Amino acid sequence: MRTEQVHLAYQRALGNKINKLDPQLRAPASPQHRRTVDLTAMTSSSTLLSLVCFLLASSSMARAHGGGGLKHIHLYMHETVTGPNTTLYAAAPPRQPGSDTTFGMVGVLDDELRDGADPSNSSLVGRFQGLFAFAGLATPPGMQTAVSVVFTAGEHAGSTLVVVGSVVSSQGPYETAVVGGTGAFRMARGYCVVKYAWSPTPVDTVYELDLFVKLEGDLLLMMDA
Repeated sequence: MRTEQVHLAYQRALGNKINKLDPQLRAPASPQHRRTVDLTAMTSSSTLLSLVCFLLASSSMARAHGGGGLKHIHLYMHETVTGPNTTLYAAAPPRQPGSDTTFGMVGVLDDELRDGADPSNSSLVGRFQGLFAFAGLATPPGMQTAVSVVFTAGEHAGSTLVVVGSVVSSQGPYETAVVGGTGAFRMARGYCVVKYAWSPTPVDTVYELDLFVKLEGDLLLMMDA
């Protein structure tokens, strides 16, 4: 009997709560209302399905056209520091000329980019053109660079990559950021690793250049087509 009394009290309490609700909420749903609810649910499901299909298609398109991968470009930068064919020039002297510090020195460079380390047995494919500035007091060399990798021949002729960053070490490899580009490299992102290769002459230095580029511009090229 106690169980039945508890159950009856629960039903009465639940009935009191329902009676306090808005009459429209307590009233059974009309056929028209049920149809409206069903149509709303179907529309929401259709919209969600369309969104999922769009995202899947975009992801597949990006993978098919290289949007999610890294392209590796391997080149050699040939630099001449003195003489009639110099590719490196200090345009502004340091803050205190004659001192040991290089702080404040600003320069330009226009190094050759070749497909090989031997200048006599390699092809010219572009230029490594840009500015550099010694901007470090506490952490030499503290050199900041802003460079355009300009492709003049080969697969990427007519395109460029923009590389900026700090040269944090003059001894080992250093890394800078690829922040953009033009042509085939429009809206590119990635990084660039530069390391010493060899010195064919006392005034010439060859550096190995590895560019790792994410090709995010392929979808834009498709939209322009």
